[in-house]
Amino acid sequence: MKPAFSVIFLTTLIGAAQGLFLALFTHQTYSLFGLLPLQSTFFYGYGSALALLLLIGGLIASFFHLGHPERAWRAVMQWRTSWLAREVIVLPIFMAFVFLYGVTHLSGFNPTFITLNSGLVVDATIVIGIVATILAFALFITTGMVYAGVRFLQEWHSPLTVINYILLGGASGFTLAALFASYSAPSQVNFFTGWAIIITVLALIGRIASLIRNAKLKPKSTLQTAIGIKHPKISQNAAGFLGGSFNTREFFHGASKSKLKLIKWFFLVAVFVTPLTLLSSVLGNISTNILLVTFVIQYLGLIAERWFFFAQANHPQNLYYHAIT
Repeated sequence: MKPAFSVIFLTTLIGAAQGLFLALFTHQTYSLFGLLPLQSTFFYGYGSALALLLLIGGLIASFFHLGHPERAWRAVMQWRTSWLAREVIVLPIFMAFVFLYGVTHLSGFNPTFITLNSGLVVDATIVIGIVATILAFALFITTGMVYAGVRFLQEWHSPLTVINYILLGGASGFTLAALFASYSAPSQVNFFTGWAIIITVLALIGRIASLIRNAKLKPKSTLQTAIGIKHPKISQNAAGFLGGSFNTREFFHGASKSKLKLIKWFFLVAVFVTPLTLLSSVLGNISTNILLVTFVIQYLGLIAERWFFFAQANHPQNLYYHAIT
């Protein structure tokens, strides 16, 4: 498949935003149970604003993938059968709850809903945060299933696709949370950094598992099965026309095997090896500059990872069009 940078930026930006929100609410949940000191409303409020900016950036990027953006609203009509339609529905709802979460913290309007016997106070930010957390995971699942649900693309059709979307978004989000905390709550950097390391390690395991799986895949379709001829040697000499078409533009990335291999090793180093090394160096030795470099390198690696994800998918129609690529 030919990677579209609009979709690459959409999925990486909203993934980081989802991870950042989950990091913020995870910290507040720890604080609720007295495991961590509750931070100022500005910490959670401005952190939510940063997550919302990333979500808006991803949403804007998605419009560059549309031939007729003014018709985008029609995508929701197929919500019963289309994961893309479900993603289109969940994304703005999640954005709305992230906005409410931030505003509730910043405005000071935070009524108490329940006071438990243990003394735990469940206020509006907790309720909104729980709903937003559910929506964050729903968005991860719907985004991942847009690709995992495509059965004829074997490289995508796996639970690992959804798992990797969740873990990669979580890794970048917690790394960004550590960077944000280094400015606004330095005492909490180790908490976010520790979780960033854990999730990045899990993401590395998941991504390596998908690479190993995809390397073992064998095409289910061949020229023989396509035309119903069992002869062992079939040679295609022409694709039926001389010029290019939508099929040849959209389903071929044009990269050599050596380039694909280079990009694969680049994202493995940039998304996992380098961030894990830098994050480990920050534990107990807070450095905003190192955290900034870590997030930038990891995000650049995620762009490469998502490019590779799309490029690695081999569309069955390429059996026919390969003669002119």
